[in-house]
Amino acid sequence: MRTIKASSYLVNIGENALSQFDFSSYSKISIIVDENTSRLCLKILIKKNCLLKDSLIIKIKSGEEYKTIKTCLSIWKQLTENNFDRDSLLINLGGGVIGDIGGFCASTYKRGIDFVQIPTSLLAMTDASVGGKSGIDFIGFKNQIGIFNNPKSVLIYPAFLNTLSDKKLKSGFAEVLKHALIANIKLWKKLKSTHFDKLDWEEIIYTSVEIKKSIVQSDPLEKGDRKKLNFGHTFGHAIESYYLEKKKPILHGDAIFMGILLESEMSNITAIEKIEIKKFILANFDLPNLPAKKELIKFIKNDKKNKDCKISFSLLKNIGDCTTNNLFQLDEL
Repeated sequence: MRTIKASSYLVNIGENALSQFDFSSYSKISIIVDENTSRLCLKILIKKNCLLKDSLIIKIKSGEEYKTIKTCLSIWKQLTENNFDRDSLLINLGGGVIGDIGGFCASTYKRGIDFVQIPTSLLAMTDASVGGKSGIDFIGFKNQIGIFNNPKSVLIYPAFLNTLSDKKLKSGFAEVLKHALIANIKLWKKLKSTHFDKLDWEEIIYTSVEIKKSIVQSDPLEKGDRKKLNFGHTFGHAIESYYLEKKKPILHGDAIFMGILLESEMSNITAIEKIEIKKFILANFDLPNLPAKKELIKFIKNDKKNKDCKISFSLLKNIGDCTTNNLFQLDEL
């Protein structure tokens, strides 16, 4: 097992990760699951930790369209009705949606109770599990309401990846690719040269978490370098919001792949590097149709990173190096 120290908490990665936290000191414990993690992951977690067998199980629906205040109300209601106090613990067992909404609900219930993130998707393991961001979507806009608050621990059990469809596994790879492009050319070369089915997932997760941890620790509240992690996300979040409005939600990673394609084109890298990135993504990942840019404008106008009515992008300076605060007028897009 590998352990990464991330500011005030530990990220444990490996076969024994699920047993690497002391649950005995809490008055009550609840586990948030969806229909997938309830069926595929919950029994594994409880088997690894017998102290969790009497936990309150809160089941929510999977999918970005349910990352709303309505779902929060249901979670808060169940915690209240079961007399959860400030010495209680919330465990978030799932992908990025559960990690986001569970972290937000824990951080606001009775002004904050402890929570533990147990990510079950590649996307959540490599990105959403680290950095203390949590939140919900609001009136169609992605992550419009949220908070910075660290979990007590992150427990990453790579075997949970075996519960994912090939489509969801590949979608989660978008954040791994982003980390490589903004901060680690060695990882980019490894991804290019290794067949997807031959990747060492524990090694990939560890490297990706280390990259994000290093960036977040230098800038926990996203005032400077942490903005690099937004590469691919300005257009990516707009694309995701577009499909949500159409009632045809797509996977977050697929939206980020398309965001990376668009924002790589805007970046000050060589034409050869732009082609390399485009070929890699299109050859390995089956993506939805890319909306016309004019269809994305209303979502981009409300991006929380905007400044002085200009759209702020994080763009590549070189592969493995990223710049922030690249400001564009809407008509320049």
